[in-house]
Amino acid sequence: MEATLEKTDRTAAISDGSTDPTSVPGTKYLTFVLAGEEYGVEILKVREIIGIMDITKVPQTPDFVRGVVNLRGKVIPVLDLRAKFRLPIIQYNDQTCIIVVDIGVLMGVIVDTVQEVFDIQKEEIEDPPSLGANVDTTYFLGMGNVDGSVKMLLDI
Repeated sequence: MEATLEKTDRTAAISDGSTDPTSVPGTKYLTFVLAGEEYGVEILKVREIIGIMDITKVPQTPDFVRGVVNLRGKVIPVLDLRAKFRLPIIQYNDQTCIIVVDIGVLMGVIVDTVQEVFDIQKEEIEDPPSLGANVDTTYFLGMGNVDGSVKMLLDI
């Protein structure tokens, strides 16, 4: 259940040679499910997708930091997005996976299941809704409207 995305694959959709996703008409998003809702993250940030594996706990970290894993000799932190978003915690199963993202450093995020890659055009993305002063929406890029369904696009 391991898939690797090479850098050349991730930038292939950008025809002008730029790696800036805002310079193209649409951007590809890897979608995944958490608690029955679909989320998306820019494919250019995704390094690979791996099955759930043994996670070494690190003391005195926030509840959503599950610990670290050894990924081919590199120790990377792993976050549980269910815990980060204050969703009910479930037992991991064969669909649970870790999306390894590159945000300047490698980091793993645990999700319920990975869906598919969508090409979402800029005009299909709306600003995140204002949900009140006590709701932090800073981690949302926007809401993607794809085939009549809403995908919450994350600023990973």
